[in-house]
Amino acid sequence: MKHVRFSLGEHDREGTLAGDVVMTSGGSYPLSSVRLLAPCRPTKIVCVGRNYAAHVKEMGSDLPARPLIFFKPPSAVIDPLAEIVYPPQSARVDFEGELAVVIGRRCRNVSRADAFSVIRGYTALNDVTARDLQKTDGQWARAKGFDTFAPIGPCIVDDLDPSALRLRTLLNGQVRQDARTASMIFDVPALVEYISAAFTLEAGDVIATGTPDGVGPMQPGDEVRVEIEGIGALVNRVVRG
Repeated sequence: MKHVRFSLGEHDREGTLAGDVVMTSGGSYPLSSVRLLAPCRPTKIVCVGRNYAAHVKEMGSDLPARPLIFFKPPSAVIDPLAEIVYPPQSARVDFEGELAVVIGRRCRNVSRADAFSVIRGYTALNDVTARDLQKTDGQWARAKGFDTFAPIGPCIVDDLDPSALRLRTLLNGQVRQDARTASMIFDVPALVEYISAAFTLEAGDVIATGTPDGVGPMQPGDEVRVEIEGIGALVNRVVRG
C-alpha cells in the first residue's frame, strides 16, 4: 500500500495512493488536484555514508568496518516537486539517490531479528550534498544540512522487500545512478539494530540507507529524479539561492 500526505486547500491530510487517485476515509481525489507533501515528518534523519562498495571506490575511501552515520536536520526536508536551493556558499552541489526507511513507532535497542516490526515502510530520499563544503569543513553537518537538502517522497510503501529493489537517479532524463539495494554493505535490519542502539527512534524518523555509485553535480535549472522500484519517482528541480 502507498501512503501519502497531501495538501488540499488549507488542510494537510493523509491517504493512500491507488493509481492516479488519492483515497481517504472521507472520499477520493484525483492526484492532479492535490499537492503531495513529504510523506513523513521526521524528528531526525539518520543517514548512512559509504554503504555501497562501488560508491566507496568512486569517492576514494576505505570500506567501513561499521555503519558510518550522520544527521540531516528536519528543516532540510522538502516535498516532492519542491525546489532544491543551490546555496551561494557552495560551488558544487551533488545528488545522491537513496532508499529511505521510515520508522513506525518509538523504539530503542531493536535487535536485527525485530527490525521489521518497527518499520512503517520505505520511500525515496535525495541526500543532497555540498561536496566542496563536505571536503573543506572536515565534518558533514553543513554540507548535508542546508535547507531543502532532504527531498523525501513521493509515498511510503509498506509491503516491500528492501533488499531487492532497483534504484536509479536521473539528471535531466539521463541515468546517472543505477543499482540494486542488494549491494548494500549493511542491510536494513543491520542499520536499524546499529542506529537504535545509540538513538531512540521516533515514529516518522527516517534512516537514509546510503547511495550507490554515480553521484554527481547538479546546476540551477536541472531536474533530478530518484526512482525506486515499487515506490515511484521523487522529482525536484534545482534553483539558485
